Amino acid sequence: MNSPLLSLSTTTTTLSPPPPLHRPHHRRIHFHSFNVKASCSSSSSPTTSFSNHRVVVTRERGKNGKLVKALAAHGINCLELPLIQHTHLPDLERLSALLSATAFDWIIITSPEAALVFLDAWKAAGSPSVKVAVVGAGTASIFDEAAVSSTGKVLASELPKHGNERCTVLYPASAKASHDIEEGLSKRGFQVLRLNTYTTETVQHVDHMIFEQALSASVIAVASPSAIRAWVNLVSGSDRWCGSVACIGETTASAAIRMGLRNVYYPSSPSLQGWVDSIIDALGVHKQVQKV
Repeated sequence: MNSPLLSLSTTTTTLSPPPPLHRPHHRRIHFHSFNVKASCSSSSSPTTSFSNHRVVVTRERGKNGKLVKALAAHGINCLELPLIQHTHLPDLERLSALLSATAFDWIIITSPEAALVFLDAWKAAGSPSVKVAVVGAGTASIFDEAAVSSTGKVLASELPKHGNERCTVLYPASAKASHDIEEGLSKRGFQVLRLNTYTTETVQHVDHMIFEQALSASVIAVASPSAIRAWVNLVSGSDRWCGSVACIGETTASAAIRMGLRNVYYPSSPSLQGWVDSIIDALGVHKQVQKV
């Protein structure tokens, strides 16, 4: 007897086994820069030397490995300074129960952490057949290397709906995720059930010695508005940090700009490769500014 299937798609209703993992083909990423000192991008090749520059990686401890490895391939040194931690919420138990007892037309996942939390609940529910739509290549990579929507607003406007038939959506997310998904889908006639399965909090303690080193870093890499907020709180009142911020995507970059940060870089579509490219772009401009 075949095992239940997990289908990842935003455009088809056919369930099929996930293909073997492979390295995705990455297209050229175009960047948006809010750097007030330089107006042009400076894409770098692996031969460019960044030996005198350091990047601060800020995800939860144990979850920075892929980024650190990708940057090391470009000769970029990293400093790990976790700024956030994830905490499960009571809705997580409800998620497993719902997956066991209820069929949904779509399940929407909008971040890598939400994907990891969902997969644990899915396995606990007995791995039922489900159809998942995701936002961002980073989220997709948790399941598969499929083509996906780039933002929640895009997904909410493009998720397939068959005529006027009732279409149900389960949306397990962070308690801090925006309401773009459920609002957009509800306006289109979808019946959306949102579960806040986890939340993101700032860490309670930051190693002082590591933080002192981080203040001299050229770039800080962030993957969520919560990480940006934690960094801004740490450096507020200090004139010692003059680096750039490389964000995983537009949502985080927008938060950085709202909080008053100026040297902000991000890829047009959230992905590990796009994030790496935006870090390299920020480092390249930082080197040019130092020469001036």
